[in-house]
Amino acid sequence: MHDTVVILIEVGGLLLLLAIVGRIAIKLGQSPIPFYMSVGLLFGTGGFLSLALSKPFLETGSEIGVVVLLLMLGLEYSPKELVGSLKRSAPVGLMDAAFNAIPGAAFGLLMGWGAIGALVMAGVTWVSSSGVIAKLLTDLGRLGNRETPSVLSVLVMEDLAMAFYLPILSAVVIGASILQGSITVAIAVAAVVLILFLAYRFGTRLSRVFNPNQLETLVIGVLGLSMLVAGLAATVNVSSAIGAFLVGIALSGQVARNAQKYLAPVRDVFAAIFFVFFGLTTDAREIPAAILPALALAIVTGATKILTGYLAARRAGIGRAGRWRAGLVLIPRGEFSIIIAALAVSQGADPFIASVAATYVLLTVIGGPLVVRLSEIARPRKRVARS
Repeated sequence: MHDTVVILIEVGGLLLLLAIVGRIAIKLGQSPIPFYMSVGLLFGTGGFLSLALSKPFLETGSEIGVVVLLLMLGLEYSPKELVGSLKRSAPVGLMDAAFNAIPGAAFGLLMGWGAIGALVMAGVTWVSSSGVIAKLLTDLGRLGNRETPSVLSVLVMEDLAMAFYLPILSAVVIGASILQGSITVAIAVAAVVLILFLAYRFGTRLSRVFNPNQLETLVIGVLGLSMLVAGLAATVNVSSAIGAFLVGIALSGQVARNAQKYLAPVRDVFAAIFFVFFGLTTDAREIPAAILPALALAIVTGATKILTGYLAARRAGIGRAGRWRAGLVLIPRGEFSIIIAALAVSQGADPFIASVAATYVLLTVIGGPLVVRLSEIARPRKRVARS
């Protein structure tokens, strides 16, 4: 049988399976992310079946998935909103980094992964999943709650921090010398600052390039620009994902709103491929050994995220119940944690990092929303008991 035919069969069957498990996840009230990753584990290294012929295609699809995920994230913010959030929420961002990155870094050192492993795990445990949390807030009808802006301020600061963290991580992981690494990081950070400045000053003009009412050309043009900038960013050692994120920030108005709406199906397809590919490249045979370390890490950093949300909401003058809601909803980690682990392992870091990160994300993405929903159930019972 011709290779192309085999690839069509493999990819077609895989997408159909993803549709089935995604539907099951949604019916159970869970994020599809851990389900997609589990499918990848089934077909990857140490799994039951091999998708060797489809792997190059899925790898390319995975790269596009990261670009589209970060583009869509950037489209949620305007440059002015981002700068305003930075001014208002800088103390919250510093607190979040201290509470949640330090435990991950300590864990990396305890596991014997050295400075690189510590830097990788700091990022893995630091950043909550914007996608999972946004869906959870929507499902629970909390978007209008008084504590929700505090939650969003934490997520915005994390997203912005990744624009600087990922270039630094890339330079460190590739093993550059101190001088080369310093130059690489300086160029990367300068590029990010320049793009943010251009987005802030000229984002409206860039949006005029696209006609928001011509949906076909809008979708093609925005996707093309994002992939182009992502590729150019990668050439100066800025993460391609951050390049796409900054394109999303630069677009505004009706262009951003329509692009966000009509690119959503594209994001869903390629994001699913990204999570599957991460599972494919993770050795399923190492997952049992990763469960206990990942569980311990999830418990510790679950508590630190709750503390982060609680203090952020208290700083905003929210009552005690709202503070707990803000803290609990921040537990899930997801997209960025996987992107960070995948970047590190692809550049030669210890492969066991991927196994721990995958298990950690599975635990927090499943456990976090479960804890939130259980807290919702417990509240009315407490009121009944008190009455």
